[in-house]
Amino acid sequence: MQSTFFLTLQHNSSQMETACFSCLDTAETPVKNKKSRPTSDEVNQWAQSFDKLLAHKYGQAAFRIFLKSEYCEENIEFWLACEEYKKIKSPVKLASKAKKIHEEFIWNKALKEINLDYHTKKDIMQNLHQPTATCFYTAQKKVYSLMENNSYPRFLLSEIYQELCSVSQEKSKYRKS
Repeated sequence: MQSTFFLTLQHNSSQMETACFSCLDTAETPVKNKKSRPTSDEVNQWAQSFDKLLAHKYGQAAFRIFLKSEYCEENIEFWLACEEYKKIKSPVKLASKAKKIHEEFIWNKALKEINLDYHTKKDIMQNLHQPTATCFYTAQKKVYSLMENNSYPRFLLSEIYQELCSVSQEKSKYRKS
């Protein structure tokens, strides 16, 4: 996806910005507020901190596109599902969401099965009997570490991130003029 997208970009800065950001605007995690488009400083901060990348909606969308190109987008999807899961207060909704996360990401035949060791999966299965806000904590931590240590460094070297840096710098130059 990334090479096809960037090969079609025009070299005109405004067209490039529109194409680059519209790709993120229509990503599977759409960013509804275009005013939240990243500044050059924000895009540069993503290289300093994985947490800053994940905290920004465009950062999440760009990283998700990158992960999709590497056939491992289930990692960010699981991590985001866990973030939402931790916010649930109702025990009934917690149990329902825990079951859904298990079926979608943990179960051995899940379409989006994440790579977890036997012991972590076994702990989750035990936690599903009485789910708490922390029942996916260990699994989420492992997936976060996998993304931070493996995918994130490659993302920073990717054409997607480099193009976002370029576009956001051009955008900053025009704002200052």
